[in-house]
Amino acid sequence: MKQSDFTILENTQLAGDIYRMVLEGDTSAIENPGQFVNIRLEGRFLRRPISVCDWEDGKLTLIYKILGKGTAEMTGFQPGKALNLLTGLGNGFDLADAGDHPLLLGGGVGIPPLYGLAKRLRAQGVPVTAVLGFNRSADIFYEAEFQALGAETLVLTADGSYGEKGFVTTPLPRLRYSYYYTCGPEAMLKAVYAAAVTSGQLSFEKRMGCGFGACMGCSCRTITGNKRICKEGPVLRKEEILWED
Repeated sequence: MKQSDFTILENTQLAGDIYRMVLEGDTSAIENPGQFVNIRLEGRFLRRPISVCDWEDGKLTLIYKILGKGTAEMTGFQPGKALNLLTGLGNGFDLADAGDHPLLLGGGVGIPPLYGLAKRLRAQGVPVTAVLGFNRSADIFYEAEFQALGAETLVLTADGSYGEKGFVTTPLPRLRYSYYYTCGPEAMLKAVYAAAVTSGQLSFEKRMGCGFGACMGCSCRTITGNKRICKEGPVLRKEEILWED
């Protein structure tokens, strides 16, 4: 974990209540796709955890959704503004398990960390299929960016207004894949867990207090005991998950 100041380079609306923020700063603490950062907002007690979409030396891309007053405030931040971030938080995806053709399944703001994962898998020459799920056509973002990586990209909408009608699990029976990675709301994760025929890694969302394991507020049960989503997660392996009733 590292605390440092970043400068906003871009803060633009992608779709509906979805925004992309590009920042300049020290990204050296970020090691794996699936990790997150914690942003300090002036006048607010808790930092805002945001998944890392992509990073390179000196540049960080975040995609966030308006979920409350803090993230709504963020949409008005202009280029040149400085933000204090904790970076390198969480346990990200392990690329070593991908096999010869991994499947990436994302829903809504669960999609951004999968972009960083896809980018690094493609850099290793691994073919990737990405399944992106949205409620409606107006919510869609980053389809072209996945395609530009050379990933086979399937888009599904719940109302059928774009792409295939259905959910991210809809095309699973006809797809061949060696392993899966998924991120999204818990109902989606449960559905993928039940439908997928291989092992996989699932990235969870929980309300966080500190974001680095001190407060224990985001603990969940696993087969090996309680784990903190912000520290031992957000990525957990399929075999260790115990679903809450």
